[in-house]
Amino acid sequence: MNKKTIWIAAVVLVLVAALVAVYFVTRPETTEGMKSFTVEILHKDGTTKTLELKSDSEYLGECLQEKGIIKGEMGQYGLYIQEVDGEKAVFETDGAYWAFYVGEEYASLGIDLTPIEEGKTYKLVYMTDMAG
Repeated sequence: MNKKTIWIAAVVLVLVAALVAVYFVTRPETTEGMKSFTVEILHKDGTTKTLELKSDSEYLGECLQEKGIIKGEMGQYGLYIQEVDGEKAVFETDGAYWAFYVGEEYASLGIDLTPIEEGKTYKLVYMTDMAG
């Protein structure tokens, strides 16, 4: 290996270490134990289903997958939700996807990285990209 390759590898390692450190410092805190929370599902046909749930899971994605409420696959940015409450959203056919909200705000983290908070309401909304 030449000196330039070693130097580039060292810089990359330092950057990766810095990113990992930033993640651990800024990641949302989780709470242990049983938590009660609400999940609202807005289906394609406009109907809404409200679920009052309890779980000792730390993260919402894990909980909803274990309960069979959502299905998806891991992608580049975390869990990509493909199905909620038995309804599939297939982006490739009509631009449909499941939007994820924490309260009334569009979630800033993926569902698999969102900690469950006591008393919080989470929403899964069937959306279509009409521009696509």
